[in-house]
Amino acid sequence: MVNNKSLRIADSIFYFCILPWMDMETFNHRLNTYIDSWMGPRDQRVRGWLLLDHYPPTFALTVAYLLIVWIGPKYMRNRQPFSCRGLLVVYNLGLTLLSLYMFYELVSGVWQGNYNFYCQDTHSAGEADTKIVNVLWWYYFSKLIEFMDTFFFILRKNNHQITFLHVYHHASMLSIWWFVMNWVPCGHSYFGATLNSFIHVLMYSYYGLSSIPAVRPYLWWKKYITQGQLIQFVLTMSQTACAVVWPCGFPKGWLYFQIGYMVTLIALFSNFYVQTYQKQGALRSKDYQNGSTTAMNGHSNGASPTENITHRKLRVD
Repeated sequence: MVNNKSLRIADSIFYFCILPWMDMETFNHRLNTYIDSWMGPRDQRVRGWLLLDHYPPTFALTVAYLLIVWIGPKYMRNRQPFSCRGLLVVYNLGLTLLSLYMFYELVSGVWQGNYNFYCQDTHSAGEADTKIVNVLWWYYFSKLIEFMDTFFFILRKNNHQITFLHVYHHASMLSIWWFVMNWVPCGHSYFGATLNSFIHVLMYSYYGLSSIPAVRPYLWWKKYITQGQLIQFVLTMSQTACAVVWPCGFPKGWLYFQIGYMVTLIALFSNFYVQTYQKQGALRSKDYQNGSTTAMNGHSNGASPTENITHRKLRVD
């Protein structure tokens, strides 16, 4: 007798073999049926919402992002970089305000629904849950907007900023939050998004200000943004683990996935922090002790030490 797992594998092979011959409506229906057979019933509160009914648009946008990351630097190789200064100010200001809005709305929704820190189910707070669902859709959509972070790097030929960590984080978040919004769009999902929105207020305001040359020398808190990101991941992982220890009906599969994803981010961001701040700090200290030209004269290749350091520091979002 054939077991359910074998049937699913056979169905997936058949499904992918006939994809080229199917119209989009049939394709979406079959894909939804296939995903639902693995994930279970979806949350009906988000039916009909932009980008959420079908996975292919989110997947296609992610693939397009990765293709631009691959092709963009090649296209720009023999071209002059774009300044984008005015666009960067507007872009970073817009994301700062959006992040501030999401942070405020999530905090007020959690307060209104009297959310439990240790574990919160997805159908237990009435109107507050609805408010959280609405805000988290904006959080999901903001991950699409944030693809522009990388595109600006490409246009400005800051290819050293396009690290594995940067691409991994940006490319994965949109798809992850598509699944979150379809199955667990409120409840215990709120915590990581709330912390991340707060960190993004600090981060995008920093990058918006750093786009203004006159302000740039007075910005000193980039290092602490990275520290805040690491604290955010540790707190999110800890709070997620609470729902495993003290369950409340929130699906445990999502909790285990989130813990695993946080582990990858902690490892990657920790490596970034060590490489960017601690090792470079030690190198600068050694240069100073050795009486290097940069340390003695305060200039190297026509740039101040602050400008050189800023150029070497990578951006992580």
